[in-house]
Amino acid sequence: MAETHSHTPLGAPTISPITTTKPCTPPEHSMNMMVVLAAIVCALLCALGLNTMLQCVFQCANRVLTEPLQWIASRRLNSGLKRREMVALPTSTYTHSGGSPSNCAICLAEISDGEKIRFLPNCNHHFHVDCIDKWLLSHSSCPTCRNLLKSSDSLYSLRIVVS
Repeated sequence: MAETHSHTPLGAPTISPITTTKPCTPPEHSMNMMVVLAAIVCALLCALGLNTMLQCVFQCANRVLTEPLQWIASRRLNSGLKRREMVALPTSTYTHSGGSPSNCAICLAEISDGEKIRFLPNCNHHFHVDCIDKWLLSHSSCPTCRNLLKSSDSLYSLRIVVS
């Protein structure tokens, strides 16, 4: 194979073919496809979000329709005691009787000799009076064992309700 070279004398003008170039724009159908693809992705995301939201609404509605009485009853059982019921619970002055020192399960501080403590009936757990009084205003259960306390007709008797 012989190599061919075109030689032009130095200083002689070279002639190049005339070409017209268009600006670099994508074809029209390519832009339309990108818009359609973006719309499909957007619609898919919206459908997934709507599906998730509707599942949540149906689950919540089902729970409200099928369990209202149990929910109301459980909320009432642990909604707190009235102040007069709480004050009726027995109190005592703490005296350390050997062994390991006792701690209040609410504030986690050690109970010292001479401090006022309150006992809960049946479970006999004891706490600082201030700590358990704040707890019992919003809860009707022992903070240690979670036994529910429900007031009866008498101010001085509380019984444990097993649910």
